[in-house]
Amino acid sequence: MLSKEEEVKRSRLWRIVMSVSSVLIIVIAAFFLVKMFRSNPLEGTWKNEESDMVITIKGSNSLTVSIPEALEGEGIKISLDYSMDKDEKTISIKMNEAAKEKAIVGSDGRLTGKAIESAASSLLTTFDYSVDQKELTLTEREYGEQMMFIKE
Repeated sequence: MLSKEEEVKRSRLWRIVMSVSSVLIIVIAAFFLVKMFRSNPLEGTWKNEESDMVITIKGSNSLTVSIPEALEGEGIKISLDYSMDKDEKTISIKMNEAAKEKAIVGSDGRLTGKAIESAASSLLTTFDYSVDQKELTLTEREYGEQMMFIKE
Protein backbone atom coordinates (compact mmCIF):
# COMPACT_ATOMS: atom_id res chain seq x y z
CA MET A 1 0.00 0.00 0.00
CA LEU A 2 2.85 2.36 0.78
CA SER A 3 4.49 1.86 -2.60
CA LYS A 4 1.23 2.58 -4.41
CA GLU A 5 0.97 6.03 -2.73
CA GLU A 6 4.58 6.83 -3.65
CA GLU A 7 3.93 5.79 -7.24
CA VAL A 8 0.94 8.17 -7.41
CA LYS A 9 3.04 11.02 -5.99
CA ARG A 10 5.87 10.28 -8.42
CA SER A 11 3.45 10.16 -11.32
CA ARG A 12 1.85 13.47 -10.33
CA LEU A 13 5.27 15.12 -9.94
CA TRP A 14 6.36 13.77 -13.32
CA ARG A 15 3.26 15.23 -15.01
CA ILE A 16 3.90 18.63 -13.40
CA VAL A 17 7.55 18.66 -14.49
CA MET A 18 6.66 17.64 -18.05
CA SER A 19 3.88 20.23 -18.28
CA VAL A 20 6.10 23.06 -17.04
CA SER A 21 8.97 22.11 -19.34
CA SER A 22 6.61 21.82 -22.34
CA VAL A 23 5.15 25.26 -21.69
CA LEU A 24 8.65 26.68 -21.27
CA ILE A 25 9.80 25.19 -24.58
CA ILE A 26 6.76 26.62 -26.38
CA VAL A 27 7.33 30.09 -24.89
CA ILE A 28 11.01 30.11 -25.89
CA ALA A 29 10.21 28.91 -29.43
CA ALA A 30 7.51 31.57 -29.80
CA PHE A 31 9.94 34.26 -28.59
CA PHE A 32 12.56 33.33 -31.19
CA LEU A 33 10.00 33.05 -33.99
CA VAL A 34 8.58 36.48 -33.21
CA LYS A 35 12.06 37.95 -32.94
CA MET A 36 13.11 36.40 -36.25
CA PHE A 37 10.15 37.76 -38.21
CA ARG A 38 9.70 41.12 -36.46
CA SER A 39 13.29 42.29 -35.99
CA ASN A 40 15.07 44.77 -38.23
CA PRO A 41 17.89 43.01 -40.11
CA LEU A 42 19.70 46.31 -40.69
CA GLU A 43 19.70 47.50 -37.09
CA GLY A 44 23.17 48.30 -35.79
CA THR A 45 26.28 50.27 -36.72
CA TRP A 46 27.72 49.86 -40.22
CA LYS A 47 31.00 51.29 -41.53
CA ASN A 48 31.95 51.92 -45.14
CA GLU A 49 35.62 50.99 -45.56
CA GLU A 50 36.20 53.27 -48.57
CA SER A 51 34.81 56.55 -47.26
CA ASP A 52 34.86 55.90 -43.48
CA MET A 53 31.14 56.76 -43.47
CA VAL A 54 29.37 55.26 -40.44
CA ILE A 55 25.63 54.55 -40.47
CA THR A 56 23.85 53.76 -37.21
CA ILE A 57 20.40 52.30 -37.91
CA LYS A 58 17.89 52.33 -35.09
CA GLY A 59 14.65 50.40 -34.93
CA SER A 60 12.49 53.52 -34.73
CA ASN A 61 12.81 54.41 -38.44
CA SER A 62 15.69 56.81 -37.84
CA LEU A 63 19.33 56.52 -38.67
CA THR A 64 22.41 58.61 -38.02
CA VAL A 65 25.13 59.12 -40.60
CA SER A 66 28.63 60.23 -39.61
CA ILE A 67 30.64 61.51 -42.54
CA PRO A 68 34.21 62.35 -41.49
CA GLU A 69 35.85 65.20 -43.37
CA ALA A 70 32.75 65.82 -45.48
CA LEU A 71 33.04 69.58 -45.70
CA GLU A 72 36.39 71.33 -45.67
CA GLY A 73 38.00 68.75 -43.42
CA GLU A 74 35.14 68.85 -40.94
CA GLY A 75 33.02 65.85 -40.02
CA ILE A 76 29.24 65.91 -40.09
CA LYS A 77 26.72 63.86 -38.13
CA ILE A 78 23.24 63.89 -39.68
CA SER A 79 19.97 62.30 -38.55
CA LEU A 80 17.88 60.88 -41.37
CA ASP A 81 14.59 59.02 -41.57
CA TYR A 82 14.08 55.74 -43.36
CA SER A 83 11.31 53.39 -44.34
CA MET A 84 11.96 49.75 -45.06
CA ASP A 85 10.08 47.09 -46.98
CA LYS A 86 11.28 43.66 -45.83
CA ASP A 87 9.37 41.81 -48.55
CA GLU A 88 10.95 43.81 -51.39
CA LYS A 89 14.23 44.24 -49.45
CA THR A 90 14.31 47.99 -50.02
CA ILE A 91 15.17 50.92 -47.80
CA SER A 92 14.22 54.51 -48.62
CA ILE A 93 16.23 57.21 -46.88
CA LYS A 94 14.88 60.75 -46.50
CA MET A 95 16.11 63.97 -44.94
CA ASN A 96 14.75 64.71 -41.47
CA GLU A 97 14.02 68.46 -41.71
CA ALA A 98 13.88 69.01 -37.94
CA ALA A 99 17.25 67.30 -37.48
CA LYS A 100 18.70 69.29 -40.38
CA GLU A 101 17.67 72.56 -38.74
CA LYS A 102 19.10 71.37 -35.42
CA ALA A 103 22.43 70.54 -37.11
CA ILE A 104 22.55 73.98 -38.75
CA VAL A 105 21.87 75.75 -35.45
CA GLY A 106 24.35 73.54 -33.59
CA SER A 107 27.14 74.25 -36.07
CA ASP A 108 27.32 77.98 -35.23
CA GLY A 109 26.83 79.00 -38.86
CA ARG A 110 29.51 76.72 -40.34
CA LEU A 111 26.92 74.51 -42.05
CA THR A 112 24.07 75.40 -44.36
CA GLY A 113 21.09 73.32 -45.43
CA LYS A 114 22.59 72.83 -48.90
CA ALA A 115 25.92 71.70 -47.41
CA ILE A 116 24.19 69.10 -45.26
CA GLU A 117 22.08 67.88 -48.18
CA SER A 118 25.11 67.63 -50.46
CA ALA A 119 27.04 65.66 -47.83
CA ALA A 120 24.18 63.18 -47.49
CA SER A 121 23.08 63.24 -51.13
CA SER A 122 24.52 59.80 -51.89
CA LEU A 123 22.16 58.31 -49.28
CA LEU A 124 18.94 60.23 -50.02
CA THR A 125 17.32 57.70 -52.32
CA THR A 126 15.86 54.18 -52.37
CA PHE A 127 18.22 51.22 -52.14
CA ASP A 128 17.89 47.48 -52.49
CA TYR A 129 19.65 45.96 -49.51
CA SER A 130 21.39 42.67 -48.99
CA VAL A 131 22.80 41.42 -45.69
CA ASP A 132 25.32 38.61 -45.78
CA GLN A 133 26.53 37.81 -42.26
CA LYS A 134 28.26 41.07 -41.22
CA GLU A 135 28.27 42.73 -44.64
CA LEU A 136 25.56 45.12 -45.87
CA THR A 137 25.29 45.97 -49.55
CA LEU A 138 23.15 48.92 -50.58
CA THR A 139 22.39 48.99 -54.31
CA GLU A 140 20.86 52.16 -55.71
CA ARG A 141 17.69 51.29 -57.59
CA GLU A 142 18.08 53.80 -60.43
CA TYR A 143 21.74 53.53 -61.41
CA GLY A 144 22.86 50.32 -59.70
CA GLU A 145 25.72 51.89 -57.76
CA GLN A 146 26.70 49.88 -54.71
CA MET A 147 27.95 50.78 -51.26
CA MET A 148 29.41 48.10 -49.02
CA PHE A 149 29.31 48.34 -45.22
CA ILE A 150 30.79 46.13 -42.52
CA LYS A 151 28.96 45.72 -39.20
CA GLU A 152 30.88 47.04 -36.23
